[in-house]
Amino acid sequence: MIKVILADDQDILTEGLKLILGKENDIEICAAVNNGRNAYDACVKYRPDVVLMDIQMPETDGVEATAMIKRDFENTKVIVLTTFNDDRYIYDALKNGASGYLLKDTPPSEIAGAIRTVYSGGALIQPEVAVKVIEKFTQLASEAVDKQCDPKAKLLTEREIEICRLIAEGKNNKEISDELYLSQGTVKNHITRILVKLDLRDRTQLAVYTIKNIL
Repeated sequence: MIKVILADDQDILTEGLKLILGKENDIEICAAVNNGRNAYDACVKYRPDVVLMDIQMPETDGVEATAMIKRDFENTKVIVLTTFNDDRYIYDALKNGASGYLLKDTPPSEIAGAIRTVYSGGALIQPEVAVKVIEKFTQLASEAVDKQCDPKAKLLTEREIEICRLIAEGKNNKEISDELYLSQGTVKNHITRILVKLDLRDRTQLAVYTIKNIL
């Protein structure tokens, strides 16, 4: 059973998600809260597998709450719920460890699928939001005239670069193993070595790193 916490200050949204996601056989809604601080407190109490996090909330927003949760609950995945106009927050939330972004008008069935994707180790960024991520990286690059790609990327082997590209596409370990004809254990070992080489915390940071430095 995948334990999920909903964090959004719009009661209509959380009640709707509770009703719909609660019907899924493999998903359990542990709590619904209305700000980032309460989301963190709910993580202390319930140790959820996934948090669906609104990005704009009172007291503590989704960006800050994501950083707090990933700092203290490394295994908890965060999916940020956003509107298309929240692009200024996208880079920061991913940098803080979010496992993906979903637009708020995403169909409930796709939200359930996203929960399963990140729970199984994948990253999920909808195409519409991926455009915003790339735009943000382009902006950062233009603001830093002397900016160069991280030299640590040169430490990666060709196989490791292949795996980075697939992770950036949101593929999980099984999908990567199928595509590269490797065992899932081998894929996991490769990812562990990549994270060590690049001094990154998790595969979502690796996906962002790949977009910025490798693609």
